[in-house]
Amino acid sequence: MTVDLPWIGAVAVAYIVGSIPFGLLVARARGIDIRQHGSKNIGATNVGRVLGKRWGQLVFALDALKGAAPVVGLGWWLGYLGAPEAGAGRAGQWLAVAIAAVLGHIFPVWLRFKGGKGVATGFGAMAGLWPVVTIPAFGALLAWLVTLRATRYVSVSSCVAAAALPVLVAVTRPGAPWPYLALTGGVAALVVFKHRANLARVRAGTEPKVGRVGGSGGAQQG
Repeated sequence: MTVDLPWIGAVAVAYIVGSIPFGLLVARARGIDIRQHGSKNIGATNVGRVLGKRWGQLVFALDALKGAAPVVGLGWWLGYLGAPEAGAGRAGQWLAVAIAAVLGHIFPVWLRFKGGKGVATGFGAMAGLWPVVTIPAFGALLAWLVTLRATRYVSVSSCVAAAALPVLVAVTRPGAPWPYLALTGGVAALVVFKHRANLARVRAGTEPKVGRVGGSGGAQQG
């Protein structure tokens, strides 16, 4: 992989954009410090539980956008967007931009590196990797919706969707450079790791369920 200043700058920009704490900002605009309520997480699920469904949906959209925007914009600028046959080196550079956006959300510099769990931002970043990961990302979103309807656990649904992502990449893009599988597998592992406490509560029977798909019931994740 060739390390150059434009690529390093792209990674830095992606991290900064990803670290914008939209959940915190939206809640503050409503007069609430979201870190002091519910699960104390800045993610969309906790915002929806505390402030209502439409605010949670807004935060999800903004968090997804901050994942997609640097990936699409910087991918276009660096010439990676729409280039499925790019070699492993170029793919690795672009994927580093995507993972930087996700890490920005999970470990935001503005909040002493205490952020959300990366689901919405990860979805946006993966969907922005056109065309190799875009369709698998929406397939993972479908898996999330189906699992949520079946279990009513947001945390379980997020882990299932994350695990489905690398599988879908392998199935839909069997000739894709190996960094795509490595990154999506790494994102899946990170999402599951961030939800380990939720999964423990599921096993113990103490994890809250949402009242309905899209509802604002109190799942402890975001």
